[in-house]
Amino acid sequence: MVNRLSLDLVARRLRPARQPAQRRHARHGLKDADIRCFGHRCEEPNDLLDLYKRSRGEGFGAEVKRRIMTGTYVLSAGYYDAYYLQAQKVRQLIADDFKRAFEQVDVLMGPTTPTPAFELGAKVDDPITMYLNDIYTIGANLAGLPAISIPCGFIGALPAGLQIIGPVFSEARLLNAAHVYQQETAWHAQAPKGYE
Repeated sequence: MVNRLSLDLVARRLRPARQPAQRRHARHGLKDADIRCFGHRCEEPNDLLDLYKRSRGEGFGAEVKRRIMTGTYVLSAGYYDAYYLQAQKVRQLIADDFKRAFEQVDVLMGPTTPTPAFELGAKVDDPITMYLNDIYTIGANLAGLPAISIPCGFIGALPAGLQIIGPVFSEARLLNAAHVYQQETAWHAQAPKGYE
């Protein structure tokens, strides 16, 4: 059975919580990236410090660097309470909104992004469009919920994604829902023209 739900409260609360919490997590996750073992490694480093500086400078793109810098800003003295602490409070309200929704349904389904996938290389110089394109996925992240995105068709020649979100610890339910969907459709077996 399909029920239509509105998560208007989540949508209204996302904007103030989204950037501070997301950037803080990006900063923490990426600052500890162990480039000695994973990812890009610079050629012929002079020493360990040179290895880290050059590998991160060469290996992290502009968007990743932007997220690390804004995460550092959000956590800096004087801004922690103004941004991050307030975002954590809103984050709890978002989690509560999702919890109420899951009292009515087993999973939530909707688009992964507001637009189809970008063409390869498009939008790399448009960080605002990049930020706005993850608006539908950030709610699950802020609420600490499992989610999966699967192919669900094409808009023009570009693929579109279906996001399935479940309550806490419902990963098996999400994988099952995605599997059932893929048994009934063939979108997961199709690729955009030129990428077959």
